[in-house]
Amino acid sequence: MTIATEPIGSLPRSATLLHALAAHAQGTLDATDLAKQQEQAVADTLTRLERVGSPVLVDGEQAKPSFATYPVTGLDTLSPDGAVIPFADGHTRQLPSITQGPFRYQVRAETYLRAARQLTDRPLKQAVIAPSALSLLYPATPIEGYPREQFLRDLADEAEADIRGCLDAGAHVVQLDFTEGRLSLKLDPSGGVLDDFIALNNEVLGRFSAEETARIGVHTCPGGDQDSTHSLDIDYAELLPKLFQLKAGNFYLELAGEADPERVLSIVRDHLPPAARVFVGVTDPIDPVVETPEQVRDRILLAARYIPVEQLGTCDDCGFSPFADDTSTTRDLAFAKIEARVRGTALAEEALGL
Repeated sequence: MTIATEPIGSLPRSATLLHALAAHAQGTLDATDLAKQQEQAVADTLTRLERVGSPVLVDGEQAKPSFATYPVTGLDTLSPDGAVIPFADGHTRQLPSITQGPFRYQVRAETYLRAARQLTDRPLKQAVIAPSALSLLYPATPIEGYPREQFLRDLADEAEADIRGCLDAGAHVVQLDFTEGRLSLKLDPSGGVLDDFIALNNEVLGRFSAEETARIGVHTCPGGDQDSTHSLDIDYAELLPKLFQLKAGNFYLELAGEADPERVLSIVRDHLPPAARVFVGVTDPIDPVVETPEQVRDRILLAARYIPVEQLGTCDDCGFSPFADDTSTTRDLAFAKIEARVRGTALAEEALGL
């Protein structure tokens, strides 16, 4: 028996790639040349993950504009005045909103997976955005001739196709990014929005077989952008029982950044489905200090007091750069933290006699 360990998804873009993205936005670099830069960034990401011993690789989302909006890249029926996500340090991110239907993904995550597969034969994980996050694209004022109910049906079909495409392309696991779960409790303390999110995600997840579900996971965190969060002040205890109602085989939980991780682990113990694996966050992308392997080991040993080892895995708390323009964490720092996670997980296995 070993303790599974996986990255979450995004990694900081290099200065070269950031320059290429800016040049493309300004119209001085064409799409073909940008794609070449992105491919080089993916190749470097895969190589560096292998170098630090990561058993599962990701492309680092080097070609995604953000973890949330890749499906609507190029969609010409968008308005920029969508939902606003406020972060604790005062900065915000704003989603677009759709202006007409029917809603269709313009880009599917399998395109990133297939591109990375050309560069490695190692296990590849693919992150996709949860349909609940994309439900925020529908505006507050109903679209004439395209009611919200029809939008949600179209969204569920598109989200299923996004996940299924990655599974069919050979993803080791497909991870739904569900960072809006905790945020929903800040926007609606009654929990009604969260209930709607859970129901929508389960509408999609319920379409997969047991074998497929074992390769599907859900990631939750309080957000991570420019070294700030959007919902760390919301009690995890309000989210976790409902989170574990999701029909997923794996759960990736932010934990290293929590003030009282042992309390969180006790809640996980009480609600974790018997057939699921929970990956606990053991490195904090927001903290500029690199964890030592021994610190990681001790965090895992604490988790093993509450979670059966056969259901335990480790991960980073969050992606390191969910939005392409986030430069708050350096690329070298991110890989140093990943290496600490990999080495610390090995130390924990040794301590547990695995």
